[in-house]
Amino acid sequence: MQRVFRRPEALKERPFRFCPGCGHSILHRLVAECVEDLGVRGRTIGIAPVGCAVFAYDYFNFDVIECAHGRPPAVATALKRLMPDRVIISYQGDGDLASIGMAEIIHAANRGERFTVIFVNNANYGMTGGQMAPTTLLGQKTSTTPSGRDPMVHGYPLRVAEIIAQIEGAVFVCRTAIDGVKGVKETKRMMTKALQYQLENRGFSFLEVLSPCPTDWDMHPTEAIQWIDRQMKSVYPVGILKDI
Repeated sequence: MQRVFRRPEALKERPFRFCPGCGHSILHRLVAECVEDLGVRGRTIGIAPVGCAVFAYDYFNFDVIECAHGRPPAVATALKRLMPDRVIISYQGDGDLASIGMAEIIHAANRGERFTVIFVNNANYGMTGGQMAPTTLLGQKTSTTPSGRDPMVHGYPLRVAEIIAQIEGAVFVCRTAIDGVKGVKETKRMMTKALQYQLENRGFSFLEVLSPCPTDWDMHPTEAIQWIDRQMKSVYPVGILKDI
């Protein structure tokens, strides 16, 4: 029980500023636990995105660099090539990665860059008020799609993990969901595996995580968790898509 509630040394002792029920707080804890379990805190460099996790450097007790919007893969590439002994974690949301940064992530995967990406999919632009994102579901209402996402106007939800899995340079691609205890435990297991592949210098590793956004979904936190299970998983099935 003490092990469960003990704060990881890789996580600073300060309260999160995320909204109640936000998945980022859970994911930050999991990242810290994985880094600590693997014994690599002293050589880990995290990359904070532009988005709800923009202040990641306030919470992690290891080096974190802030990048321009959508450019974490470019920065991660430079860091890993200049310091190949470092563990590089690019932590990105669906606006940062799947919209403005789509070209960056595709080409980093294609080059087989040896860092790990954690892609947080909460189906909207959380930080700026809940606008439609590339990952927004069909029919889902956002501040810019008040009548729901229409494929004839807005296109279709972008299945990023499936796209990355087709690229030869990617060696591990997986999707999980933090929609309950089982999902949280599986997310940590897959996150550990993605980081382990980096430690083994195998290639590009990518973990997509379906994450709740109760505030912008206009839901109670419990309802948001249930919505992931009922709605998001049918569009974004969880599981390992590629493992070399």
